[in-house]
Amino acid sequence: MTIDCFSNIAFILNDIYVAITIKVASDSIRDLCSLRMTCKAACDAGDFNIVHRSVSIPPPHATPWWWCLSPEAKRFFDRCMVAGHPELLFREALRELFIRHNENVGLQMMNSATSTGHAAAKYALTMTLLLRTDDNDEKQKGLELYRELDAAGSLADCKARCFSILTTHRLCHT
Repeated sequence: MTIDCFSNIAFILNDIYVAITIKVASDSIRDLCSLRMTCKAACDAGDFNIVHRSVSIPPPHATPWWWCLSPEAKRFFDRCMVAGHPELLFREALRELFIRHNENVGLQMMNSATSTGHAAAKYALTMTLLLRTDDNDEKQKGLELYRELDAAGSLADCKARCFSILTTHRLCHT
C-alpha cells in the first residue's frame, strides 16, 4: 500500500458519515440534531448541502408552532432553503405567489422545486401556468405537466398538499 491509499480513507469515512447523516435526516429533524451531537465527524457531515436538502420536513399542521419563534430553528430552515430543499422551496413559492403576490420570485422558486421532481410543486406550477398566463406555449406546458400528474395518479394528493400549506399560513412565514 502507498500513502495515497491511506489519504483516501478519510474521504471514504467522511462519505459514510454523510450517507448515514442523510438517512437520519430523512427520518427526523430531532434525530439529525441528536446524531450531530455524537461526534465531530457526524457534526461535520450534517453541514453538507445534500443533508439539508434531505431533511424530513413535517407537514404544516404537524409543525410545532414555536419553530417560527426560535432563532436556531429559523437559521436551520434558512440553511435548508439555501441548500435547495424541495419541500421548503415549494412552500415558500406558494407563499410568494399567493400570499405575498410576488409572482416572479414565486415562479422561480416553484420551477426550482419542480425541477427536483416535487409533485405538489409541479401541480402548483401547472395550475399557475393554466390559469394565470395568456401565453399559449406556457398553457401548453401546463397542460403537459397536468397530464403527467394525472397519469401518475397524483392530482388529488398534490391538490391537498397545496391546500394544506395555503390554509396553515402563519404570521412567522410572512
